[in-house]
Amino acid sequence: MWQILFYANNRGERPVQEFIHKLSPKPRSKVIALVRLLKEFGTFLKMPYAKKITKNIYELRIRGKEEVRIFYAISHRNIYLLHAFKKKSQEIPLKEIKLAENRFAAIDK
Repeated sequence: MWQILFYANNRGERPVQEFIHKLSPKPRSKVIALVRLLKEFGTFLKMPYAKKITKNIYELRIRGKEEVRIFYAISHRNIYLLHAFKKKSQEIPLKEIKLAENRFAAIDK
């Protein structure tokens, strides 16, 4: 089994955890279910649930009325949930990917 860890900034804030708590009940329950799948299957979790975005960054894909994406990275047997947002267009905004990459770089030193 894999360990799920939330990225925390210097002030101890966990943006992904806060994002999940602010979601309405239905998408929140979908997120929790997919995070459990991620914890169980790790790197073996594939489409339609997870997709590799860059060399180090993957996305957890929460489908439904509200499209939610959670970017994560894997280091050893740890999965770091780095960034979450509501997807509004077909393309993933580059700024969202860069934010996740910067957060992973801060962790993976």
